[in-house]
Amino acid sequence: MNIHEYQAKELLAKFGVGVPAGYSAMSAEEAVAAAKKLPGPLYVVKAQIHAGGRGKGKFKELPDSAKGGVRLAHSVAEVEANAKEMLGHTLVTVQTGAAGKQVNRLYITDGVDIANEYYLAFLVDRNSGRIAMVVSTEGGMSIEDVAHETPDKIATIAIDPATGFMPHHGRAVAFALELSGNLAKGAQKLAKQLYDAFVALDCSMLEINPLVETKDGQLLVLDSKMSFDSNALFRHPDIEALRDESEEDPMELEASKYDLAYIKLDGNIGCMVNGAGLAMATMDIIKLNGAFPANFLDVGGGASREKVTAAFKIILSDPAVKGILVNIFGGIMRCDIIAEGIVAAAREVSLSVPLVVRLEGTNVEQGEAILANSGLPIIAAEDLGDAARKIVAEVKQAA
Repeated sequence: MNIHEYQAKELLAKFGVGVPAGYSAMSAEEAVAAAKKLPGPLYVVKAQIHAGGRGKGKFKELPDSAKGGVRLAHSVAEVEANAKEMLGHTLVTVQTGAAGKQVNRLYITDGVDIANEYYLAFLVDRNSGRIAMVVSTEGGMSIEDVAHETPDKIATIAIDPATGFMPHHGRAVAFALELSGNLAKGAQKLAKQLYDAFVALDCSMLEINPLVETKDGQLLVLDSKMSFDSNALFRHPDIEALRDESEEDPMELEASKYDLAYIKLDGNIGCMVNGAGLAMATMDIIKLNGAFPANFLDVGGGASREKVTAAFKIILSDPAVKGILVNIFGGIMRCDIIAEGIVAAAREVSLSVPLVVRLEGTNVEQGEAILANSGLPIIAAEDLGDAARKIVAEVKQAA
């Protein structure tokens, strides 16, 4: 689960992390009220969407020359004017794709006199099973660009969960940022505070970009992204309450209500599979046959008929879907349960696109019989390769 920048900063402030003063706003009037609470004379008006690259983004409804989603304002009047231009409009960044995201919230913050910018992030390194700190002197840039152009300017520091954060980890951060004196001490303290927040809140990612050194020698978190392990949210009802459903894809949101692992993609062949590895293989073989998957959808190992029906409906709610491939291996999952869900959903939504089903495993004969006797135009497949070839051919023929 992701949250907005202003929410992340509010959480970090509780751990003692230094952040510029700021207030969220959902209208121009609230933006003005927020600016009046700040000392000024420089303000920053920041669009709040779940995507990076806001500063370089462009609003669809505004001229190409218009400023992006992060703007400086030198008066309360400028704050108001920027708020009116940004709220309700669609911001397109490198991370949103061409569709962009509508800006419904703003963050009005105090201006900061910046001396230097740095990068600091905490991630879960699944290869080592440790929390990794990614540190760079090249703050304010996309870390992907830094990794490509100057990889020697990125340091990775792993933290053993058995020991937790130790003083030498803080010193390594200060060294990687090329800091000395009080700034080095400040970096060590900040790294420990961020680590504590990362662990206590069950984060999956905490990115500070940029971390800035001010002209008066302070370290401040100027921008922050946080995402959380969804499996741990039951321990954090206060964080779950921060979820902004308007930022999520409607189909992915609907899938989450049924505990379905669903991600929308750009192709036109819908996929329903049980098991993440099998789902990846299914998408790969669709591409191998010259087409592209419209989604990743894992119904899990023990789905009910209702869950399968919901999954089928979600796939069909995507107008880009021109055909569906169901690939089920019945281990824990029974093929007859899958077949009943497919038939129920197909009848309920009036199936209008080609449907190819490959079943294998527990109760496969019963499942195949249910599909064959349904009276629906369901195409059976012998194996995964056969299924992929058939659905790709059907979609191409329908086009």
